[in-house]
Amino acid sequence: MADPSTYRPAPGEIPVDPGVYRFRDKDRRVIYVGKAKSLRPRLSSYFQDLSALHPRTATMVTTAASVEWTVVSTEVEALQLEYSWIKEFDPRFNVKYRDDKSYPYLAVTLGDEFPRAQVMRGAKRKGTRYFGPYAHAWAIRETLDLMLRVFPMRTCSSGVFKRAGQVGRPCLLGYIDKCSAPCVGRVTPDEHHAIAEDFCDFMAGNTTKFVKRLERRMQEASAALEFEQAARLRDDIGALNKALEKSAVVLGDGTDADVFALAEDELEAAVQVFHVRGGRVRGQRGWVAEKDAESVPEIVEHLLQQVYGGESGEGVPREVLVPVVPPDLDAVVQWLSGLRGSQVQLRVPQRGDKRILMETVRRNAEQSLARHKLARAGDLTARSQALQELQESLDLADAPLRIECFDVSHVQGTQVVASMVVFEDGLARKSEYRRFIVRGATEGGTVDDTAAMHEVLTRRFQRYLEDRDQASDIEIGPDGDDRDNGNNNRNNNGSGNGNGDAGRGGSPVGERVDPDTGRPKRFAYPPNLVVVDGGLPQVNAARAALDALGVDDVAVVGLAKRLEEVWVPGQDFPVILPRTSEGLYLLQRVRDEAHRFAITFHRQRRSKAMTASALDGIPGLGETKRKALLRHFGSVKKIRAASEEDLRAVSGIGPALASTIAAQLSRTSPATPAVNLMTGEVIDDDEEQPSA
Repeated sequence: MADPSTYRPAPGEIPVDPGVYRFRDKDRRVIYVGKAKSLRPRLSSYFQDLSALHPRTATMVTTAASVEWTVVSTEVEALQLEYSWIKEFDPRFNVKYRDDKSYPYLAVTLGDEFPRAQVMRGAKRKGTRYFGPYAHAWAIRETLDLMLRVFPMRTCSSGVFKRAGQVGRPCLLGYIDKCSAPCVGRVTPDEHHAIAEDFCDFMAGNTTKFVKRLERRMQEASAALEFEQAARLRDDIGALNKALEKSAVVLGDGTDADVFALAEDELEAAVQVFHVRGGRVRGQRGWVAEKDAESVPEIVEHLLQQVYGGESGEGVPREVLVPVVPPDLDAVVQWLSGLRGSQVQLRVPQRGDKRILMETVRRNAEQSLARHKLARAGDLTARSQALQELQESLDLADAPLRIECFDVSHVQGTQVVASMVVFEDGLARKSEYRRFIVRGATEGGTVDDTAAMHEVLTRRFQRYLEDRDQASDIEIGPDGDDRDNGNNNRNNNGSGNGNGDAGRGGSPVGERVDPDTGRPKRFAYPPNLVVVDGGLPQVNAARAALDALGVDDVAVVGLAKRLEEVWVPGQDFPVILPRTSEGLYLLQRVRDEAHRFAITFHRQRRSKAMTASALDGIPGLGETKRKALLRHFGSVKKIRAASEEDLRAVSGIGPALASTIAAQLSRTSPATPAVNLMTGEVIDDDEEQPSA
């Protein structure tokens, strides 16, 4: 890895003008492209302390060996140049939106002498009118089949068209009046082109005039007693109405807009876009991308670059609705307007139908992200492959069918907690999750993460050894009764004993066996693999805890966030799994679930601690009496200044308790104020307390 300080430019060398910059590795390959309104502050932000950078950004700057930049005159030029370089160099550290499928379009080749309607994918061509994208090709063909009754245009390939002209006979569609048969001269090129233009006009949303025109012709045919013609026109109107039913009106007639929304978690972001043309949803697309250090506005900006950057301009609607505006709003609007050739509105909808549609798109994005995460997790083949890869890569005797992951969470040494999550056969087993309150790893206001990990692993596997021994003493009778061989007096600590193991039970030994299955509960099952969130120090601490207990049949590894390296105890170098490895993906999911579970528990305890006051911990003073005191006096400061006689005036406060409260508050120095753990601000005890 390169030291960023070795290639950091001098501050005075970097201009303050807008521009685009490129990071290159030691082989001169471009690994990242970015743009900035002002190059100097943006580039300087990459060369700060590595611990302050996002892990992916830190990896990028340590992989790079040089940085260069190009100054441009406007932010729009920077936007265009950034997109061009990303397409040209395909940098590995730029966010890549993986389109979840290749979406088909309904295309009409208006540039041909005899325009053809067909399903098309891939790059767009000049002289061709596109409608969509659609979710499925069969949806296009179904709609097109209905429309050919009214707009009998050509749909055949060039070979079929040419062959029909040579033999002088049209294809089947020509015989059933779903094609005007220009191949044999039934219509002129101009007449066929007019049919194609009417078809495009109808698909663009101008539907009312065609339906009214057919209704008028049907009435005229009926009045002229041409009932067969009237019935045919009636069926044509029914076909148009059926086609209109397939795309419901969501916005006002004539509205052209693309509606973007996204859903994200710590690792990935899913994006959905609805294409609304003529007030109707004509298509839908979706992407899933790995999240970088970018903010949501920057993600939106790069998404717009990808969606519209390759367009010829006809794909940009009059209005683009986004969840948040990009950081360079004016530049993006100017760029989109230049592609379209007219003004484009880019905004966040605040109310009305467009806001409701945005919420619908957001829900689709959330479902897309959930499907993406569950697709691999729920795939039996992928799970089996992941377990096999871990067995081979970590040199395990068996596949790790049960994996337990541990993570420690705290803020500057306060409210230290840990989590244990369990995955069995590659799937989360949430009923087996456990939480720990860490007490012995805090000294002098600092937390030793390795000591915390050692404590948690020790407690977990001590419980395993206890449960294993107790389970061996349990005899299940023929009638299902639990029989204990003399060990009912063994000490079983409960969850409220101050040890901090959430989920411990103070039940008798017999209740440790599920009466339905006869299997031991709680910590009775050992894992095949223990994963700790951290590098080599945490792994060695975990291994030492297991060795001290004599547990030698459980493998231990650590997964470091910075480079996603897998550390094995006693080895100087990590195991590097491919980024596309199913085994690495499983370890990441286990690690991230442990981190989420630990953070949730830590936030709960931190929130509870932040609301504590000097009244907490006074013997005999419960929650009800505390609320009564605060209701009566208004603040802790006034309670501290009150006499015992004043305290006894509060309902529920007797002479003994009043004396205890006064003595406790007198020992609590008001000169030592409480501090908000999140902001560092002093909590004023004289603030009015909310009533119960």
